[in-house]
Amino acid sequence: MIAPEDALPGRETPVLAAPAPHTVLGTPITGPWPSGTRAIYLAMGCFWGAEEIYWQVPGVVSTAVGYMGGTTPNPTYEEVCTAHTGHAETALVAYDPAVVSEEELLRIFWERHDPTSGFRQGNDVGTQYRSAVYWTTPEQEEAVRATASVYGEVLAAQGYDPITTELRPAAEAGPFYLAEDYHQQYLSDAKNPHGYRCHATTGVPYPAAA
Repeated sequence: MIAPEDALPGRETPVLAAPAPHTVLGTPITGPWPSGTRAIYLAMGCFWGAEEIYWQVPGVVSTAVGYMGGTTPNPTYEEVCTAHTGHAETALVAYDPAVVSEEELLRIFWERHDPTSGFRQGNDVGTQYRSAVYWTTPEQEEAVRATASVYGEVLAAQGYDPITTELRPAAEAGPFYLAEDYHQQYLSDAKNPHGYRCHATTGVPYPAAA
């Protein structure tokens, strides 16, 4: 990880100041959303595939991709890819907790990437591809820590190394900077339905509820 004092300077203005509605769901990607909607930030490798996974989940209100957990203000994609901003490629997932639980969202998270691989997912190598969860509510934190503990034990029993996922509150991780417009819903039918998907996984299922 780049030291904060060595990070790129960035800029004062966002790279995406006026985001369009969600290409698939038709909802605002940064709100306002219906009352009761919660947001969680999930990093699981290339954010194209991560976002695609979540916009298909019933109860998800909207999704967006961006950069989080770093130092450089308003970074560009090219800057993030240099590993000199400190950010992870991150998917914002806005959801209705009355329809889909934090536990279900996190089950998908743990199963659909390799949370033991450090700064890489599959052939994608670099600090921007690290696994991370940035929560925004106490309920999310409780679910994150509980599911990480459960899945860590399951992986250990299968011979995997410890989970390397970065776990911290969104307020501590810093701002979520929206990625450029062409990254938003990149794998939708309207943009690149046959585009690249990095779905590296351990292949180990999260244990079903008793």
